[in-house]
Amino acid sequence: MIQKIGVIGAGQMGNGIAHVCALNGFDVVLSDIEAGQLEKAMKSIERNLERQVHSKRDDHRITDAEKKAALGRIHPFVGLDHFGDRDLVIEAATEKEEVKVQILKELCPVLKPEAIVATNTSSISITRLAAVTDRPAKFMGMHFMNPVPLMQLVELIRGLATDEETYRSIKELTEKLHKTAAPAEDFPAFIVNRILLPMINEAVYTLYEGVGTVEAIDTAMKLGANHPMGPLELADFIGLDTCLAVMQVLYDGLADSKYRPCPLLVKYVEAGWIGKKAGRGFYDYSGEKPIPTR
Repeated sequence: MIQKIGVIGAGQMGNGIAHVCALNGFDVVLSDIEAGQLEKAMKSIERNLERQVHSKRDDHRITDAEKKAALGRIHPFVGLDHFGDRDLVIEAATEKEEVKVQILKELCPVLKPEAIVATNTSSISITRLAAVTDRPAKFMGMHFMNPVPLMQLVELIRGLATDEETYRSIKELTEKLHKTAAPAEDFPAFIVNRILLPMINEAVYTLYEGVGTVEAIDTAMKLGANHPMGPLELADFIGLDTCLAVMQVLYDGLADSKYRPCPLLVKYVEAGWIGKKAGRGFYDYSGEKPIPTR
């Protein structure tokens, strides 16, 4: 039974996963390579829990006591030395395969033999990541959506070697977190990003080719397709670096030119204009209100 959970990576996804796990009664160790990032993550979690205290949604609102209890269940640490008693560790580091591989190689010797390892990758092969561990049968994908406290879905992806007991344990955990599981096969980008990221990439091509401005493209998709957020605004929210990484996985993994990343997306990432987290992407976030940059 999963009772103690570890989360690797205190960025937007990692702190969201820690938030949800702690709020649902699980003891959580949150790890990062930088103490400053952990401090930032804990402040973000506290701020997001406070929003839930004052939420107008009955299904989202919590009490002040629940907020304090959740914060008390999260233990931030630098490095991987505090995962020895964890029943499950969820890797939620940056969407770069070489980074994830290095983390997994360093993590496994610390874990107890029966511990399960999950990755929050949004696109990388689960089978390939599992192969670098000492427990491919106890390894699988657990892809949360962003922002984790608000989004209902978790994609569950088995690797070639994932056993039934591991899958069942992760599915039960997903339900205890009050999330909905969507089983996906281990193909590049799984379900959500296989559909979503090519749409975002096509929106960037539409901007690149001068078919419409940032504002026109986002307005067209919000009002014409009833999307709650325009594709370029969504790209900024996800992070253009992550969008590019997923498109490169699709392009390399499926060898189809329709997945070629737009040159404008590549250029923005090279410039460091990677979206909201950097203060600039397809919108400029330096003022009170985001302003389209093109």
